[in-house]
This record gives sequence, C-alpha cells and structure tokens, in this order.
Amino acid sequence: MAIQRHLTKFQKLSAETLAQWRDIPPAIASDCMNRSNVMAARISPLSPGMNICGQARTVTSMVGDNGAAHAAIGMMEAGEVLVMDARGHTETAVWGGIMTRAAMQQGIAGLVLDGALRDAAEIRELGFPAFAAGVCPAGPSKGFGGVIDGPISCGGCPVKPGDIVLADDDGVAVVPLERQAEIYQASLRQIETENDINADTRSGILPVSRFNLDIVDIA
Repeated sequence: MAIQRHLTKFQKLSAETLAQWRDIPPAIASDCMNRSNVMAARISPLSPGMNICGQARTVTSMVGDNGAAHAAIGMMEAGEVLVMDARGHTETAVWGGIMTRAAMQQGIAGLVLDGALRDAAEIRELGFPAFAAGVCPAGPSKGFGGVIDGPISCGGCPVKPGDIVLADDDGVAVVPLERQAEIYQASLRQIETENDINADTRSGILPVSRFNLDIVDIA
C-alpha cells in the first residue's frame, strides 16, 4: 500500500522563538490551555531528564509498520520533532536504533511515539530524546502504508504539523501553532504567579489561602 503525504505548509518559528519556549514546562503550557492538550501518561520519556522542544511533523502508521516513519525522517528539517501515531500498539516496536541514528543525522530534535520502540539501551546511550508508550523487542513490518504530515491524535492529544511539542519528565504537551504567541505570554504570567506562591510559602503563607475553599465544620 502506498504511503500518503499531505503537502502541508506551516509557519516555521524562528530559532529565537523556539529558544524561549524551551523555558516553558509542559505542565505550565497545559495549565494555560485550560489544563488540556496533553498526552496520556503512557507516553513517557525513555530516560529521566529527556527534554523536547520543537515543531511537529506527523506520521500515522498501520499497526506494527514503520515504513512511513522511515520516509518521514528523510523529509524532516533539523530541529523538528517526529510525532507518530502507531495506534497505541505496544507489542511490536516501530522505532529502534537504526532509525534513531538516521534521525540524529537529520538533526531531528526528538521522537514522540504512541506505540513501542526497541534498542532502548542504545537510544539512551546516543542521548536521543524519545518518548513512547512502551518498549518491546519484536520488530516491525514495512509496506502496509501510512500517512505523513496529516492531523493526528497521539496519546489522545490532537497534533498537526507545525504545532509546538514540549516534553519533559512530566510528559508531553502540544501547543497549537496558531495560539503559540498567546499561550507563551500566558505561560510567563503563570510562572510568575507560581513564583509568588512559592515565595509566600517560604514566608509561612500556605497556598490554600489563595483558593477560597468552602470548608464546613461538622461535629
């Protein structure tokens, strides 16, 4: 079956803009999107301390097939993030060491995969940021087709090419490209608010004082 590719165009953010986003944790960005636009907890870093910040390129694959992902690697630009909907299947790896080395050769900033990968120790040693739903030694097939650069759902979160992918030890958040300026400014305000809360805590004023909770005493 043929691999389909959407001829999608999106705004390429400047290096300066992406550098600013690297200071915004996924949790903060999600708070500023009404606590939404985050992937399910199953999408987790291969190693603690892994971080991703970059614009998405997307792949949808058939279960257990990585042909479209191989093709996508060659189409990507340095600094982009490959986000792959592998249907949440974790019994067949659709990513491994060979693909990691190819991605690094292209300058790809990281992988977010709703599916399984393998060669985990090798990927850790290479230092490539990879977030996935699982790890499994069983290898993939090729030739069942797939879609490149279409809108996808990864870990239950909508993603389209150009969206900003933020990932750290907490997991993955996705900022829609068309909202990035708005959400960035809101994120700065949220960080300032949290800094104020922590300062109050150090002075003995606990966060609960801000929440206006209705507490009723009972006998």
